[in-house]
Amino acid sequence: MATVIGARFIGLCAAGLVSLPAGVMAQEISPELPVIRVTEGQSIEEASSQLAPEPVERLSANPSVSLSRMGGRGLEPVIRGQSQERVDVLLDGVRVEGACPNRMDPPTSRLSSALAPLLEVRTSNQTLRWGPISGGQVVATTVAPVFDGSGATGHLTVGGTDNGNGKLVNGSVAVGSDSAWLRLAGGYDEADDYEDGDGNEVRSAYKNSEARLDAAWKADNGFFIKGLVSRQEERDVKYAGSGMDAPKTDTDIMRLELGSPVANGNWNLLAWQADVDHIMDNFSLRESMMKMLTDSETETRGLRLTLDQSPDARTDWAIGADIETNNWYAERFGGANLDVLTSVLWPDVDRDRFGLFAERFYRVTPELKLGGGVRYDRVEMSAAAADDVFGSGMMAMSAADAYESIYGTTNTDVADDNFSGFVSSDWRFSPVQSMVVTASHSVRSPGVTERYIASWNNMDPSRRWVGNPALDPETHRKLELAMPGQSNGWNWRPAVWVDQVDDFVLRTRNADQVSVYRNIDARLMGVEAQLGWNNGTWNTNSSLASVRGENRDDNQPLPQIPPVQFIQTLGWQHMGHALELEWVLARRQDRVDLESGQDPGTSPGYGVLNLSGSHPLAGYLSVTWAVDNVFDNTWAPHVSRANTDPFNPEAVRVNEPGRTLRAALTARW
Repeated sequence: MATVIGARFIGLCAAGLVSLPAGVMAQEISPELPVIRVTEGQSIEEASSQLAPEPVERLSANPSVSLSRMGGRGLEPVIRGQSQERVDVLLDGVRVEGACPNRMDPPTSRLSSALAPLLEVRTSNQTLRWGPISGGQVVATTVAPVFDGSGATGHLTVGGTDNGNGKLVNGSVAVGSDSAWLRLAGGYDEADDYEDGDGNEVRSAYKNSEARLDAAWKADNGFFIKGLVSRQEERDVKYAGSGMDAPKTDTDIMRLELGSPVANGNWNLLAWQADVDHIMDNFSLRESMMKMLTDSETETRGLRLTLDQSPDARTDWAIGADIETNNWYAERFGGANLDVLTSVLWPDVDRDRFGLFAERFYRVTPELKLGGGVRYDRVEMSAAAADDVFGSGMMAMSAADAYESIYGTTNTDVADDNFSGFVSSDWRFSPVQSMVVTASHSVRSPGVTERYIASWNNMDPSRRWVGNPALDPETHRKLELAMPGQSNGWNWRPAVWVDQVDDFVLRTRNADQVSVYRNIDARLMGVEAQLGWNNGTWNTNSSLASVRGENRDDNQPLPQIPPVQFIQTLGWQHMGHALELEWVLARRQDRVDLESGQDPGTSPGYGVLNLSGSHPLAGYLSVTWAVDNVFDNTWAPHVSRANTDPFNPEAVRVNEPGRTLRAALTARW
């Protein structure tokens, strides 16, 4: 209790005294890495990043990333048609897992709004130090404070939105120098239910507060130490795409990092702890005839040691090892007094992972760079509470009974030996053009929900959801070819890729309409294209992405594959003032898997126009604004959740907000 009260006090003090660095988004085209980069700085996207309920919304400006909406928070990134367990999220190197079996709190909801991080989305293996990439990897990095000769720096941001009556105040203050500093950051934001383009209210209200303290010290010989302690509290979060809401979610993260130069490089040791406690129910924020409450938690502990060396100007190599332990536990209660245990959704699941990696990059000529790496992961999983009985009388059973009933399996202990690797080449064959080729073999062990979820309903099989402990690990074999280039203010990057997946873990429904998991063979492939131009005052960018997913066992589409998406921007900047017009287009999606229960149906195409701007008011003060969905259209991404709101039963998916005006005032010192 003292920890909670202290965290709240720090958060309120930080919100009142300090400010948020203006987190903004700007794409860079890298000649070496097939990534999406989101960087800090001052630009016309400031209002968008400051006032978005979650920093992950900044990724929506790239057509190869879709966001699945369930409510006002908890947006799930879909990268090249893959999401959830196939997208790793690392916060300053820390892997944080969600605590909700229904993914109300995906790891990206842990991203700080008070210190909006740099975001990098990796789509292919270019390093294995954080594990192999199956679908994608979101790497968030918090920037250190910049003092510019002064002993203190900080920001204060206050803003709001009209649609949903959103409000926020957050910020940061740092004292010290570039070699030793201490920073306090925090904030609070909230919103009511917003309206879609038809004027219908969408269950999306939320309250979110956070407080964090981080510090760093660096010696003259290069040795450094960094530390972080943070707490995030989400309250009364509503979800139109779920039968429950989340009245409470608490996240505590601690992080310690050490490192120093050694030989021709450096070593780095990172240790972390992340705990998430989550409660969801169907009565706190809505009316219900039959009350249900789920209490769940997850604990993560990790340690990673890496050694990077550059023995000469042409060679870079790295080796490393990491250990990570996770525990998930979730129970669902029902009855008039919520005293009946109806399911052990996550039966006290432990996952222990140990990994080793080695990689090397070599510049053969000034124009040609080759690289490659290998990784081994040992993954062991077990469910200590699989035999715990829930229900009563003739209806009593356990998670182990559910696994045996659905799959005929009685063994809940699993051990996987996963071998992954990649090779890459970057050839600059002309002064303005490169060719980047990456081939990789990535193995992913199924996640806790895929193997161990045990949501049981004795009366209605269609409301059962059971994981499969006998699932095999997924094997992804990827090949990607990209042709980045730039010349005379122009930049471009066409790319094609294919991902052949053996033992793809598919969530679907069996003959009794129970949600189950099974391994299939699948193939995903896609094309992407980007073309931009900038003369310092005017800029324009066109981006296109298309993904096709095939269930090769059943000769039908994979579920939750986004349609063809296109984004066109036109921007203007002069003397600190900036304006941008953004046009977002998506084609109709007819390729769906209705049998799986993951696609609510086909989805129509849409076109949405957004306008934003940024203007300096004084040397330390600026105002940013945005008008989203200018023409007040009613629309929803194909990958968003089906709307289960009883007050809006005709909605097929959780609709995005209608016309929304956002504004923020930021002071910097």
